[in-house]
Formats: sequence, C-alpha cells, structure tokens
Amino acid sequence: MDAHGTNIDIGIAMGRIARSFVFLVSILASGALWPGWSQPRQALKIVATIAPIHSLVAGVTAGVTKPILLIPGGSSPHSFSLKPSDATALARADIIVRVGETLESFLERPLAALGKQAKIVSLDEIDAMGLLAARQGGVWEHHDHESHGGHEPHNHGAGAHNPHIWLDPRNAIIAVDRIAKTASDLDPANAQAYRQNAQALKERLRLLDVELKTTTAPITSNPYVVFHDAYIYFERRYDLSPIGAVTVSPDRTPGARRLTEIRSKIADLGVVCVFSEPQFEPKLVETITSGMAARSAVLDPLGAAIEPGPDHYFTLLRNLARTLTDCLSSQR
Repeated sequence: MDAHGTNIDIGIAMGRIARSFVFLVSILASGALWPGWSQPRQALKIVATIAPIHSLVAGVTAGVTKPILLIPGGSSPHSFSLKPSDATALARADIIVRVGETLESFLERPLAALGKQAKIVSLDEIDAMGLLAARQGGVWEHHDHESHGGHEPHNHGAGAHNPHIWLDPRNAIIAVDRIAKTASDLDPANAQAYRQNAQALKERLRLLDVELKTTTAPITSNPYVVFHDAYIYFERRYDLSPIGAVTVSPDRTPGARRLTEIRSKIADLGVVCVFSEPQFEPKLVETITSGMAARSAVLDPLGAAIEPGPDHYFTLLRNLARTLTDCLSSQR
C-alpha cells in the first residue's frame, strides 16, 4: 500500500477514535454509565406538610421550584395517614418542612425510615419562634385569653406547646427566614432568588399583620367558643376573647359533662358565636347551640377550600378575621 493509502487509513481510524471519544463523553455526561457524574443539579425537591406552611415555602421558592403539599386542605394533620405516593415524595425530598412533632406526630416513624437524606425543618424548634403553652381543659379562665403584649418565645423545655404557630404572622416571618436559609444552603446557585423572595414575602406579612389588627379591633371583647384550641396564636396577637373549646382534643368526642359545662358558660357569659371546623363533624356544635341565642359559623385554621400556593396563607388569615368579625359583630 502506498503512502497516500496509508494516510487515508490513518485518517479514517483517527476519525473513528474521535467519534468514539465524543460518544463516550456524552454517555458519561448523561449519567448512563455513572449516574450523577457531571450532571447539573436539579431543582430542589421540597415537601411541606400543611397548606399554610406550603404557602410560605412556595413564596420563598417562587420562580425556582414548586414545593409538594403533603396533607390536602380537607384533611387534618391530627389524624392523617400516609399514602404510598406520600412516602415516595418524602423519600425523594431534599427538604421537608413541618410544624413539628406535636402537630404531625404521624411523621415520626416515616421520617426515621424515609427522610434520612432530607433536611428536616421543624418550625417549632426555631429558637426565635414565639411558642405558647397549650391551654388546659375545655373552658378557659380570663387569664387564659387575656392580652399578652410582645412576642417572647416560649421556653422549649417547659412542657407541651400549642402547635398552631402559623396563625401569628410574626411566626410566619420567622419561618420564612429559616426556609430561605435552608434552601440557600442546599442550592447556593439560587440563593439570591430565595433571599429576594423572602424579603418581599416578609413585607407582605408585615402589612397583613397591620390589616388584621384593624379588621379585628371592633370584636376584641366579644366572647365566643371554638371547636378546638387551634387559634391561640391568632387570638393572642389580636386580643380576642375566646372562653373555651368544644373538645380538648379533636381526636376525641367530648362527654355529656363537657357539653353541659360549655352550654352553661355560653348562657352565663353571653357567648355570641360557637365555631365548628370543616375537618370535623359539625353535629357537636349544632347540639351545643340548639335552643340557645348563640349563632354558629365555620372557622378553618388550615384553609381547606383555598387554592394551595403563595397566596394561600394571606387568604387563610383574612378569612379567619372576616369570619370572626362577621359573626361576632352582628346584633345578638
């Protein structure tokens, strides 16, 4: 074979080697031979347990990633059971945001088994969070619902706290800071977006707080009864006057003695409204108000009928204020 033919053969061989090298690199880059090798980081996978917390997460991550809502609005975290798809979402999550063990107790075992790779954000473990002790019994004395100024955090070691922390916008602001920091730490490429979203969200929350204080100002002295003790953070923040709850625990039906005690207090104190909740059976409230002047209405601490997303939290708190005001400000 002459030199010209040899050069052609060498050129063909080199071309084949080059194409093979390009093909190999493309395979490696795709992860087919070595999963995860040289792949760009995908968007964070974030699971939030309840709709109000999901709303805050969605506000922080807007434009970057969309969080998954674990518990649908019509379900109660007090009695929720995981589906296989929920377990899959938890197993794949980079971040899981929850209120804490007191509220989502059903998560303890699944998280131990499934969430080991995820960063668990328990909002009620944040030092700055303003926690309030759980009220005792179904009928509360005056000191249980009187105004408490300031926002001093409750001692985390002092005993059981009420878990409905999201119903004070100041706690929501603290939650937003922690969510933004956690997302930024795991996804530094988008840290600026998380921080900017968090700043805008916190300003909205401050304005909401002022609005709610104005809305509820006319009803602060009007007594009422709630279904269960889910509203203490809202009540303390806006100086409202609940006198008790239909049930101490939403998982247990109150006995005849409790219902008689509540009816007696309604009559003695001139209670204006008794509130039920969409997640629980309303017949108890109907029984309590039967034959009495007190009206009934529905309060929802979770926002069952509100579309999940960044605006959910704001609609939820405005709805609470509006429902309370509508029922408590009417003539008895």
